[in-house]
Amino acid sequence: MAEIFVLAEHRQGQLRDITFEMLTKARETAEKANADLTAVLLGKNIKEHAKILSEYSKKVLLVEDDKLENFNSDAYQKVLTYLIKEHKPTLTIIGHTSYGVELAPRLAAALNIPLATDCLDFGFEGERFTVTRQMYGGKVNVKAALRKAESYMVTVRQAAFQAQKPLVPLNGQVEEIKAPLTEEITSKRFLEYVLPPPGGVDITAASVLVGIGRGVKDQSNIPLMEELAKSLGGVLACSRPIVDKGWLPSDRQVGTSGKTVKPKLYIALGISGAFQHVLGMKNSDLIIAVNKDPKAPIFSFSDYGVVEDLFKIVPALKNKINESKAQKTP
Repeated sequence: MAEIFVLAEHRQGQLRDITFEMLTKARETAEKANADLTAVLLGKNIKEHAKILSEYSKKVLLVEDDKLENFNSDAYQKVLTYLIKEHKPTLTIIGHTSYGVELAPRLAAALNIPLATDCLDFGFEGERFTVTRQMYGGKVNVKAALRKAESYMVTVRQAAFQAQKPLVPLNGQVEEIKAPLTEEITSKRFLEYVLPPPGGVDITAASVLVGIGRGVKDQSNIPLMEELAKSLGGVLACSRPIVDKGWLPSDRQVGTSGKTVKPKLYIALGISGAFQHVLGMKNSDLIIAVNKDPKAPIFSFSDYGVVEDLFKIVPALKNKINESKAQKTP
């Protein structure tokens, strides 16, 4: 039976969200293509991860080795080359992350497999395998068919799909495989993870984000927006024009050229809703937009919309939140 591979990504003892996003789309693709879904997990002391992945896939291929404790593209390429040659999957799915960007092109070239990178969607249509990608800075989505082959490979953009658990756990079999690494990997060596500096803001970890766009008009108005974010227990984010003006640092930018976020609450203030920005925040649990233009595209992606001048809404909302907090304080 045909088989689809998903390379599980983990970092510092945690499976990353992109893994479950890929498994969700792969499960749908496997059902349509009448294929088995297999999660591939490489690392050291990761059996607990394998148990979790078995709920999402028909099979988990577990390869443990000291040389795989931290990501190393040379080691990963050797192991995956072996597994792909042995199993001959119809499709191999890898995250378009710092790991996948380095690994996938080398792996596809070594195996002579057609590769499509940074995909927003993909699937089998009869005998064709099609992918959807962005071009011209995100202004155009292009759907294309890859050359006909027995096996394909794609890298998937983070947050392109909404992660969902199967209605019924699949209870897939965990198959332990001996690593085909017979010698030390000397070409590359892991040194350390570099975390954001103390006091830095990681908008991808925030549960509440207040995003600002051109509608804030002037840099002097940003403190007001930041006060609102803080009153909600959140942090300030922005669209690209704010970074281009130098009003906020690039680590606050949401979008295809910034960061992908999935907070519980995203408030978009004065953001028109260019597709590049929307792709970075569309999977937020709750989206509220404030814009005085009733035709602003952001409203098409929002759960709630307010057509009004944000300078009337923000102070009133901030005061209401502070009043509510004061009433709850004994």
